[in-house]
Amino acid sequence: MPRISREPTPLQLARLLRGAAVDKKAWDAVVIDVRDKTSIADYFVVCEGETDRQVRAIADGMVDAAKDRQLRPIAVDGYDDATWILLDFDSVLAHVFLPGERSYYDLESLWGRADKRRRKAG
Repeated sequence: MPRISREPTPLQLARLLRGAAVDKKAWDAVVIDVRDKTSIADYFVVCEGETDRQVRAIADGMVDAAKDRQLRPIAVDGYDDATWILLDFDSVLAHVFLPGERSYYDLESLWGRADKRRRKAG
């Protein structure tokens, strides 16, 4: 009999991480589908916290929610500084920003502009 995987799909994982961020009062938590734009991930989860302490709490909440599903990030970057924490779950990259950092890097617009350029060129 084939073994049934209980591992969430990338979209389910992205939604789980977004929900964990919202539970920690993250601002403007979004899931961005990047499957047709890059091979580094299927989805980005992007959100922000008001302070470095909240940014860490949001990231911790995401990691804890994933651990409940027996998942762990492959890598965590930026935790000490906590201006931009990146959690790498392979198919999902979670970005937790301070507001100034989020607006500076503007991942939502960056990936949107790349999509528009591709359509014009084709």
